Amino acid sequence: MHKVTVNLDKRSYDIKIEKGLLAAMGKEARKLSKAGKAAIITDANVDSLYGAKLQKTLEESDFIVERIVIEPGEKSKTLQTLGDVYARMAAFGLTRSDLVITFGGGVPGDLGGFAAATFLRGIDFIQVPTSLLAQIDSSVGGKVAIDLPTGKNLVGSFYQPLGVLIDPDLLTSLPKRYLHDGLAEAIKYGCIRSADLFAKLQGIKDDEELLANIEVIIKECCEIKARIVENDEFDTGERMVLNFGHTIGHAVEKYYNYETYTHGEGVGIGMVALTGKTEQLGITEKGSTTLIKDVLQHYGLPTEAVMEKEEVLKTIALDKKKKGGEITIVILEKIGKSRLLKIPYKDLTHYIG
Repeated sequence: MHKVTVNLDKRSYDIKIEKGLLAAMGKEARKLSKAGKAAIITDANVDSLYGAKLQKTLEESDFIVERIVIEPGEKSKTLQTLGDVYARMAAFGLTRSDLVITFGGGVPGDLGGFAAATFLRGIDFIQVPTSLLAQIDSSVGGKVAIDLPTGKNLVGSFYQPLGVLIDPDLLTSLPKRYLHDGLAEAIKYGCIRSADLFAKLQGIKDDEELLANIEVIIKECCEIKARIVENDEFDTGERMVLNFGHTIGHAVEKYYNYETYTHGEGVGIGMVALTGKTEQLGITEKGSTTLIKDVLQHYGLPTEAVMEKEEVLKTIALDKKKKGGEITIVILEKIGKSRLLKIPYKDLTHYIG
């Protein structure tokens, strides 16, 4: 088992990574919680594959279990779905001494975590991520949120889990597109912090080799994120570097109504678009854009999308990194080294094409 600790004083927790861990989730959850009841918040796809197995292992550790199942996809991260989840939690009789387990990709993790953060003013929760993107990124760091029609993750909170339990074997049931979707976030980590990780991802020849090395890749990504979160839990400074590619990426997702590009695909497009501009401006080492494009294409990820610039700017105007008349963007100096750049919002047009 690999273990990464997120050191946040009283809110510290461990990320445990081990193939086959699903069978021991009940025992691991019981180490973390004395709760009588556990509400699993998941989506229909994950529930059909693994819901009964997770319920069984929790019941074997003396939890009374209720599975709350939402529809898959970003379109479920809404106030309406959140209200339905609250109603199910209340009907189950959850108390503040009980437990929520978010089980799935980023959507159950974000929405379920926000439900845990706000129901009865806060119930303990454990993240059990099942997609690569969730295992290396969204399950770590305590950001939980839902979307509004005007933009992504506009209603949310910082609420750390009791722990994150990762079984890489669950990735074997992912469609190839969604396995590679998560790799865009791994590539992001390489870009902003680790040239070695970037090189490792460049060198993997196929999905068989990827899955053979996935535990180490997950651990390296979680280590990078944990160290950044420890320095800036509430996203006021250094943690913003984790948003490399996201300012444009979120606009890509919304522009296509969350139906054409996955989150990781949007992030990849965003990384290429921004780095192409900063390279032209002499801020980024020459050749960086080509390196990013090549590794994204190696995994079948898109590197560009056709969009109307004005619509993109409208979406970015609601970005959480915009404060007053300024916005903070994440730029690369070279692969493995990033920094934040605060610019007047009116100048953003020079950086997005």
